[in-house]
Amino acid sequence: MNIAKTFANKSGAPLSLRAKRLAILVLTLCCAVAVQAQAVDAAKNKVTLALATEPPTLNSAVATDAIASFVLAHLMEGLLVYGPDGELAAGVAERWQLDADGASFWLRKSARWSDGKPVTAHDFVFAWRHALKPSTASQYAFIFYPLKNAEAVNNGELPATELGVTAVSDYELRVEFAQPCPYFLSLAAFMTFLPMREDVVDLWGGRYAADADKLVFNGAFVLDKWVHGAHLRFRKNSQYWQADSVQISEIDMPYITSDPSAQFNLFRDQQIAIAPLDTGLLDEAVERGFDIEYFHTGSLFFLEFNFRDGRISANRSFRKAVQRLIDPDLLVNKIIGLPGIKPAYSLFPVTVKGIKGAFRQEYPVMRVDPDIGAARKYLAQAKAELGFDEWPALVLLAGDSPRALQEAEYYQYLFKKGLGIELRIDQQVFKQRLEKMRRGDFDIVAAAWGPDYDDIMTFADLFASWNDNNRGLYANPLYDRWIRLAQTSNDVRTRFNAMAQIQRIVVEDVPILPTYENGALYVQNPRLKGVRRSIFGGDPIFRYAWIEP
Repeated sequence: MNIAKTFANKSGAPLSLRAKRLAILVLTLCCAVAVQAQAVDAAKNKVTLALATEPPTLNSAVATDAIASFVLAHLMEGLLVYGPDGELAAGVAERWQLDADGASFWLRKSARWSDGKPVTAHDFVFAWRHALKPSTASQYAFIFYPLKNAEAVNNGELPATELGVTAVSDYELRVEFAQPCPYFLSLAAFMTFLPMREDVVDLWGGRYAADADKLVFNGAFVLDKWVHGAHLRFRKNSQYWQADSVQISEIDMPYITSDPSAQFNLFRDQQIAIAPLDTGLLDEAVERGFDIEYFHTGSLFFLEFNFRDGRISANRSFRKAVQRLIDPDLLVNKIIGLPGIKPAYSLFPVTVKGIKGAFRQEYPVMRVDPDIGAARKYLAQAKAELGFDEWPALVLLAGDSPRALQEAEYYQYLFKKGLGIELRIDQQVFKQRLEKMRRGDFDIVAAAWGPDYDDIMTFADLFASWNDNNRGLYANPLYDRWIRLAQTSNDVRTRFNAMAQIQRIVVEDVPILPTYENGALYVQNPRLKGVRRSIFGGDPIFRYAWIEP
């Protein structure tokens, strides 16, 4: 999913939340409520937080970003969930069976919506059909393609009723596969597979999930308040089937800012319970004696090129020039300078699993070292191929966080100094950046991707020609062929050999240029316990948290 740091700095970089240095303004705006805010309140079981940005949408059929994933993970529950240790666990489904040709789920009769109505298999059938309808325009429709007829339904070639999912009864759901899908249980825990109530969607139409009162919830919390751009608040859901095990009664988020400095100041003043640490904040955190926490987010940051007609970035020689220009190691250690962030050289982060261990250990990536001489040769070759006398200015689309600007200015300097090309920075807030990416309004975009589910395919098919999150419209028949092979094979070695070919293509053809793998340094109130940091299923998760007196 698109990264936009939930609490500001899973990345801080390009894609993450972005926001300029609003620290002073934000703190000024926050003062009115700050006087009453308290990081943790054991008597009320209340936690106060700051969000990096508000979710662009809470409609699970169309949500694509990390902020929505965090919010929906607390408000809604799918067939399966990620448990306190990050393992797949029972959600609405109390048991299940996965076969080569499909899967069956048996739903618990105690699962309820927040208005007291039962959660049934029909709610899942409706939600999945709804997400696949062409009129819904879900950018995650492709994730259903392992289901029978899913691609044809999404293309408008078959009615939604032909999708391979059936409510055998109110509490039994049967899924038919178009092809083997050994990772389907992980998919079932992803937000696009959440249930939706048909009567509520029909009632609100295009305004569904636009406000707190325009959706119902079946998760551990309900959305009690949503003042757009300013304030969100969760309250414990009394109808939740495991309500007795949820110890936090209220999660209040009266601050929305992507500026790590603003969040850190709120943490320092004991007004919020968690804050990210970015460059410049680590020393102060150490000096104040705060415990520094670390979490590898599993997300990848990269430069994505635009392959639309007429774009210079579609030229392979140009992309190879950029590849030889940028040194991920230098970027991470000299520019970003924050512990825990690692240089990236592959489409697959080091956290991705392989056959028995880590994929990157089983299939090492081919490294391309920076070489300014080689970069200039590639650029001269691109100039001849494109027929240019002079290079026009190019547009780098970037986020609005301090780190995003820092990174963008570094690229701008490198392009000018190393290649003689003017790089114009188009800095946008998260929601607007996503929209510009969707429209293809960029030459290069500083982007990031966090894994949706626990399988290597969550990164691999990102640049398949049919994937709507392939914002640069990269299309390579060989790349697609390896993806199709991996998707249709139950043989583990065949799948991972195909992934090795995908990794090679990304290095040789440069549809993207990996820059770094994100790690998050943060501080957390020592009385707040049990917060789960997770690569999958929303992050962070307060479902299992509690407050020490």
